[in-house]
Amino acid sequence: MLRALCLTAVMALMAPPGNAQATGASPEATSPAAAPKTLKPIERADATPAGKLKNPYKVSDQTIVKSGQALFVSAACSGCHGGTGGGGICPPLTDGVWIYGGDDDTLFRLVAYGSQTLQSKGYTRKAEENVVAPMPAMGTVVASDDDLWRILTFIRAQYHGPAECQFGCPKSGDAGH
Repeated sequence: MLRALCLTAVMALMAPPGNAQATGASPEATSPAAAPKTLKPIERADATPAGKLKNPYKVSDQTIVKSGQALFVSAACSGCHGGTGGGGICPPLTDGVWIYGGDDDTLFRLVAYGSQTLQSKGYTRKAEENVVAPMPAMGTVVASDDDLWRILTFIRAQYHGPAECQFGCPKSGDAGH
């Protein structure tokens, strides 16, 4: 019994902040915002089961939206998708046409991995856009998973497509990625 308690204490001390399993806290007690913010987007995507990535930010938080806009520009997203995500030489990000899906998990992985790696992980195209090009992997360009969530919050804040498609318009019978 004492050995088990010592092991639990050592694991808790070695665990990164916000790690619910290592500290013994229930997963429900740990919010996404409490997760460590030091992982590269690819590391976060690799460490999280498919369908479990959720944006901790809301489009109503203008401080996050503004920081996301600055990150969007500094990561060169605007070079292809336009200054506000409305399109350019690549598809718009604001019109409700989500090529691989519009849920948080899919968008995070698409940006982190790029479209080719995303497809190799079993994700398929769900929609077509007038301008379609491969999405490059930006998971090493965007400094952290927190920065990527801020960028995605900025993109969501620019959305002007159909309300029912803001997080994707799944086809009837679509069973995920």
